[in-house]
Amino acid sequence: MNRIGEMLVSAGKVSSDQLEQALEQQQKAGGRLGTHLVKLGFLEDDELVEFLSQRYGVPAINLAEVEIDETIIKIIPPDVSRKYTILPVSKAGARLTIAMVDPTNVFAMDDIKFMTGYNVEPVVASEAALREAIDKYYGSTHSIELKKVMEDITDTDDTDVEVLDEDDDIDLAELEQQSEEAPVVRLVNIILTDAIKRGASDIHIEPYEKEYRVRYRIDGILYEMMRPPIKLREAITSRVKIMAKLDIAEKRLPQDGRIKIKTKLGNKYKDLDYRVSVLPAIFGEKIVLRLLDKDNLMLDMTKLGFEAESLRRFEQAIFRPYGMVLVTGPTGSGKTNTLYSALQRINTPEVNIMTAEDPVEFNLTGINQVQMKEQIGLNFAATLRSFLRQDPDIVLVGEIRDFETAEVAIKAAMTGHLVLSTLHTNDAPSSINRLMNMGIEPFLVASSVHMIVAQRLVRRICSSCKEPFEVPNQALTTLGFKKDEIKSLQLFRGRGCDLCSGTGYKGRVGLYEVMDIDEQVRDLILTGASAYELREKAHDAGMISLRMSGLQKIRDGVTTLDEVMRETVD
Repeated sequence: MNRIGEMLVSAGKVSSDQLEQALEQQQKAGGRLGTHLVKLGFLEDDELVEFLSQRYGVPAINLAEVEIDETIIKIIPPDVSRKYTILPVSKAGARLTIAMVDPTNVFAMDDIKFMTGYNVEPVVASEAALREAIDKYYGSTHSIELKKVMEDITDTDDTDVEVLDEDDDIDLAELEQQSEEAPVVRLVNIILTDAIKRGASDIHIEPYEKEYRVRYRIDGILYEMMRPPIKLREAITSRVKIMAKLDIAEKRLPQDGRIKIKTKLGNKYKDLDYRVSVLPAIFGEKIVLRLLDKDNLMLDMTKLGFEAESLRRFEQAIFRPYGMVLVTGPTGSGKTNTLYSALQRINTPEVNIMTAEDPVEFNLTGINQVQMKEQIGLNFAATLRSFLRQDPDIVLVGEIRDFETAEVAIKAAMTGHLVLSTLHTNDAPSSINRLMNMGIEPFLVASSVHMIVAQRLVRRICSSCKEPFEVPNQALTTLGFKKDEIKSLQLFRGRGCDLCSGTGYKGRVGLYEVMDIDEQVRDLILTGASAYELREKAHDAGMISLRMSGLQKIRDGVTTLDEVMRETVD
């Protein structure tokens, strides 16, 4: 590919220094030189395609604007398409047009000609566009395997299955037999392992009247991944239930379970843990699996996203010998990770740490964790009362949901124990009002709660395709930036690449609002102040709000304007 590089330098498209940098990257990572020039930002995708088109006298094609017929796609098998990074585009008589990155690859064209019997005519497309189109038409690597699984299923007559009514007889033997058939077992295994490879946090398996789909939540956003035949609905549901040790005959009530498997990912074996929830919907049972991956558990508090001052205050609070520290935010905002990180920070052989969780998501060494079982009366309040007879130093309560739990937790905080817990509120100041609405007296709240942390998660800009971009000044001032800093402000976004699946984002980071309950705030609590008044006083004392935390992440080039606007309010 040096020849291409020299041609690009001669044409003034890139400089010699830029070519050297791209060649170094190519030596390290492999792949095509043109792709590295684009990734490094020295050349636009469209420029490269246009240059190759002119140089070789071959038409260029924008695959994003073309819809290719399924009969054309079937002419070339998926493994061959991936091997040569090519895609069949159209057919006219005995001539087959294929999109290629390198139109001089005669080996690929000869192979296609021999395999299909057609005369091959190349057109040029960018590598990123080709890979995206290959995934679109052939599916991901796992989707190819999924296709093979589907081909193994012998009954191909009717893909629509009638939903069983409540009064219909359930043949348990038949359900078990269906769930143990090789194609179904392989399909479920593919779904479970593919989610890990893609960095998903949740898997949604959803039945509808005429279709059946699987979605993954990646970095907080749901993406559709595959649509298995609807006739596999019952078999897949039964397979997941058997793996989670649930009742396959019970289709009318929600069920919760857990799946633990060991599988080979890459060159090493990995233990995978999934929390399973099955919910009866009108066209079948919807399944959601939460992936509990220890490798993704971030226990280093300095990397969670705290600003330096907020982290200092938070650490100061968790090292106190008694009192309550609350972490608040919606479901999926990273509260558990923050609390586990706090426990890991204060976990020493000299202290007895006990946790009451529903469910226990990760096993932490040196910490006594208890799983709640509401059906036998083992709830947060009952467990917390038992904890107090177990000589604890630090207690974690998974969630304060009701007056009884709040009352016991506050008593524990006032009798020499450090209590960590979570609440579901929008921000830190409104947590005070939430506790009082539960029935807790203002003087108890004021004397027991030492700190409240509100948090959100925003997506990180992909480091592989990060690039600067301009935003109108009006949008920046609306978000909260000051006019004098806008001139020097540099914003970034992700262009979209293979590493981030074209989204421009990879991973997430926390936004934190850390509210100290000092003497002035305590006085306001005792007088029954509103959340607004508490917020104003906390701001005066130096509290960084969620929005301010988001603005700092934008300044640091960690996230985008859109992400902060989506997760915070002024």
